[in-house]
Amino acid sequence: MGAKTLTCLSCAQLNRLPADKPAAAAKCGTCGAALLPRGPVDVDPAVLQKAIRHDELPLLVDFWAPWCGPCRAMAPEFAKAAKTLAGHARLVKLNTQDHQSTGARYRVRGIPTLVAFARGKEQKRQSGALRQGQILAWFRG
Repeated sequence: MGAKTLTCLSCAQLNRLPADKPAAAAKCGTCGAALLPRGPVDVDPAVLQKAIRHDELPLLVDFWAPWCGPCRAMAPEFAKAAKTLAGHARLVKLNTQDHQSTGARYRVRGIPTLVAFARGKEQKRQSGALRQGQILAWFRG
């Protein structure tokens, strides 16, 4: 298995993750941020678009807003799922209140909405608050 390309979720720099090095300790060559964080990362539209386009690891996006009760209730469950999926997928959050045009671009009609991307394409989506086990079952299913 060869190296994987990952977008730094902090600075949007593309990084190669060598197969022969421990992935858990991988850091961005530009800013030093962890490439495989153990929790969800808030991203902006530019970072999200670049990660969707270039990453060779599945990306699970939570489209949410701070005023949304179900979004706030799901946040700790999403964080638990991120720890479980560490190294197998990266989990990110995009605030649709701050980035309304991005929510529209990805056809988000209700929040929270989870969208799984792999190899530059949307694989599946799910609207509504989920618990950790439901997130994991949906993502793996």
